[in-house]
Amino acid sequence: MSRASPPPPAQGGLDRIAAEAGAHRGLPPVHLWNPASCGEIDIVITRSGEWRHEKTPIGREALVRLFASILRRDEDGFYLVTPVEKMKIQVEDAPFLAVRVDREGETLVFHTNVGDRVEAGPDHQLRVEIDPETEEPRPYLHVRRGLEARLTRAVFYELVELAHWRPTPDGEVLGVMSNGVWFPLGLSQAVAS
Repeated sequence: MSRASPPPPAQGGLDRIAAEAGAHRGLPPVHLWNPASCGEIDIVITRSGEWRHEKTPIGREALVRLFASILRRDEDGFYLVTPVEKMKIQVEDAPFLAVRVDREGETLVFHTNVGDRVEAGPDHQLRVEIDPETEEPRPYLHVRRGLEARLTRAVFYELVELAHWRPTPDGEVLGVMSNGVWFPLGLSQAVAS
């Protein structure tokens, strides 16, 4: 005779979200989940890529990666989404950081601070904004479903080393190729001189 397992104990906050998210392998289909239970949780992803809960850094890398796997961007902000609840969080810039880039043949492969491996190309665009205050480039890579990684300064410098000049109607522009797509890096010949 088999015995039914007792129901799991009620959990709160981070433990509950982690338990719900941990039931899935790989990247869960958060874009398909529309739970009735919605709220907010005091989690902030800082500009430096640090995840903080109630102003305290989340030190467990496995927990950060788990939360990153259930992160979704909706029109009104960023959410951690499980089949049973959706909790709004704050993101100061991009939710991820691109911390490494490798050239593999004709492809630029980026690695994020949360374990994603992303090949730049038609489905994973690189874009560069110019910071209005500092006039410095702010490069981003599309990771998945509207979520982006901001390239660290070191990774951006590596891209500049791999880049070449291309003529455009606005003059020579520095850019890189990956998977058949040319991405301008926001630097013109006039700026580089």
